[in-house]
Amino acid sequence: MIKKEKKIVSFFKTLPKNIFSGFVVSLIALPLGLGLAMASDAPPISGIIAAVVGGLLVSILGGSNVTITGPGNGLVGVLLVAITTLGLESAYAAIICSGVLLLVLGFLRLGKLADFFPSSAIQGMLAAIGLIILGKQFHIMLAHKIKRADTIDYLLEIPVTINDAIHYDKSGLIFAALAGVISFIIMAFYGKIRNKYFQLIPAPMWIVILSIGFSYYFELVAHEANPIAKEYMISGIPNFQEIISQIPTVNFSKIGSFPFWSSVLALTLISSIESLLSIKAVDKLDPEKRRSNVNRDLKALGLATIGSGFLGGLNVVTVIARSSVNVNNGGTNRSSNFFHATFLVIFILLFSTQLTRIPLPALMAILVYTGYKLASPENIKKIFSIGREQLIIFFVTLILTLKVGLITGILSGVLVTFLIHIFINKSFSLFARNVLKPNVLMYKEEDSAGNYYVSVKHFCSFLNYYRLKEKLNAVPENQDVIVDFSLCDFVDHTVMENLNNYQELFSKRGGHFEVVGLDLHDTDSKHPFALRRLLPVPNVIKNSLTKRQTSIEVLAEDYGLRYVSKKEKNVSFLDRFLFFKTKHVNHINNQLCSENKELTMFDIEFSEGELIAKEVVRSTMLYIQLDTNIPEFTLDREGFLEKVYAFAGFKDIPIQNHEDFSKRFYLLGEDEQAIKYFFNDNVTHFFESNPYYHVESNGKALLVFSKERHASIKEIKALYDFGKRLKQVIS
Repeated sequence: MIKKEKKIVSFFKTLPKNIFSGFVVSLIALPLGLGLAMASDAPPISGIIAAVVGGLLVSILGGSNVTITGPGNGLVGVLLVAITTLGLESAYAAIICSGVLLLVLGFLRLGKLADFFPSSAIQGMLAAIGLIILGKQFHIMLAHKIKRADTIDYLLEIPVTINDAIHYDKSGLIFAALAGVISFIIMAFYGKIRNKYFQLIPAPMWIVILSIGFSYYFELVAHEANPIAKEYMISGIPNFQEIISQIPTVNFSKIGSFPFWSSVLALTLISSIESLLSIKAVDKLDPEKRRSNVNRDLKALGLATIGSGFLGGLNVVTVIARSSVNVNNGGTNRSSNFFHATFLVIFILLFSTQLTRIPLPALMAILVYTGYKLASPENIKKIFSIGREQLIIFFVTLILTLKVGLITGILSGVLVTFLIHIFINKSFSLFARNVLKPNVLMYKEEDSAGNYYVSVKHFCSFLNYYRLKEKLNAVPENQDVIVDFSLCDFVDHTVMENLNNYQELFSKRGGHFEVVGLDLHDTDSKHPFALRRLLPVPNVIKNSLTKRQTSIEVLAEDYGLRYVSKKEKNVSFLDRFLFFKTKHVNHINNQLCSENKELTMFDIEFSEGELIAKEVVRSTMLYIQLDTNIPEFTLDREGFLEKVYAFAGFKDIPIQNHEDFSKRFYLLGEDEQAIKYFFNDNVTHFFESNPYYHVESNGKALLVFSKERHASIKEIKALYDFGKRLKQVIS
């Protein structure tokens, strides 16, 4: 009962933050919903209906915590085929039937089905989906509507479209193409602008605002018609009353045909895979590191898809990009999903007529960028670094998905992966004899440490990974786990990648997750996710220092510091800092340590978001180990954004008799009295008379940094001097 009361109190305490986060997410969901629907040849409003129904139902019935639901990128190609072959009303019937199948998967507790798909095959499928989106929408982005037989034809036509766009002689087409190009540039470079004021409004919403502003400029200032060609403006967006009165008639007459059930199975497959992958990725971002109930989420997504189909909406899936934005803006529970849907309803009620002022190429630019991110060359490079065999799996899945279809593509990826595993191990019997055998033993060691010991034998791949996963999911994340592969002949890339996720999860929840028994295994690459087999002789690669590292090494000698250039992935000392609660640290390097290790400066690489929403950030930070405990707090320079945060429940702590400090600095923390006591005259005057830095305390140490980029040698010296003097003041 007490626990329930605490949850209720916590819910209302975090409500302002979740309302604020839901509002920010809705700014992305509005243009994306319209764009994804039009890319699928569905009415624009159907994407918004999916987001609203999904947000309302999944927030109440779902089993995840900080995910956002709505129309998904991965379904564009399947919906396009379904609507083209079945017709719109029969496509709605297929959407409803796919929702029923999702519901059945949830009741049968088949959320683990996603574990049977190899990671590289899934990446190949996602890349193919990205090319499907990019291939068709690129031409519309440049105001050049064409019809071709398949995706490859659309992709081959891109140079022709670019050439035609350069030689347009009609001003309407020129302005339409410019709207698309400018919107794509905004999408591509917006993430590079590390400015908190700009990033308060997401890139897609900037495109909407600028598009509507452009339209009003010509109407109210220039007193001219919008110069963009009418056929490249959004049309057919009904007002709220029309949406209610024009609910479509669902046609189930084709339910006995093969194309109908082919579409249903494809919609179900992609919906479940995209949702399960997104849930898994967002769980890693959750600041409280909670585990989602994926089977409950599948049931909720199934019900939402059924409701959406009957109302004229698309499939409802869990979406990674919007979920990442939700976490980064303070979303802590499912209410943010509910409020994102609520704000979408408000937007349609108040501004549905304004949406027709948005150029079609501008919305398509958002999807082109999304498609590029899914099929980015960086993804191919990453897969190649894991192993050459992964590249074969990736391209077989990608090509067959493009040429034949999504179901054929992913199944071919599974088959090729299995054949490659047989070839690498030179043994079919290893898999045939052992695939049905229990191969995972787990027990709790009866000693003072009380470790959970997990022994894996025979082989561990995508075929039987679910067994290992079931055991590991049964262990609380604050415990110690040892996974032993000494009796295992083969471990594949999918398993290695998932074990890395468990290591991060246990580390952040206060537990310890260690993998042993792979010292006799070898791999063709040095990537930590590369598959392992019983072959010796590893290669050693020696790296030389870069110009910047050489300069830092000289600086270390001048200051009497210890310098370590190599990458370090064990960064558990950063876990307790609020800044890293929703971020994943890849590694630190170029460490500068004082003799007693009280001050440590380092370059750091971390990421925000996951999958296509992932942004990699590099910075230089200073870690100060303190002699005594101090209150936990975060100190930043106060600006307009911090004043906005006050409305979302983030309270600035004022320091008495230091009015100038309170105006210039934004101070946050739970224990207000202890923080006020800590910020005495000496500490307050120090911050007032020195350059601004982000300073954060976890109670036992301080984290100090300035810009989200690598610091210059001069800035490193200034940061080190600031930290040294700050420690003296606190002491």
